[in-house]
Amino acid sequence: MKIISMKIRKLIEKHKTLINWYKKKLKLSDYKLLWLVFFKGVLITIIFFKIFLC
Repeated sequence: MKIISMKIRKLIEKHKTLINWYKKKLKLSDYKLLWLVFFKGVLITIIFFKIFLC
């Protein structure tokens, strides 16, 4: 169980590192990044529904 916990911690740290890298690369604030991710999710959902439900 401890091994799984350590792997999850590593995954979380890698995720945080990637988020910070994208923020610096695109020069985004936390607020702008949240809106970007929100609209990306909306766009992907619309595409998914158009492809699979029409």
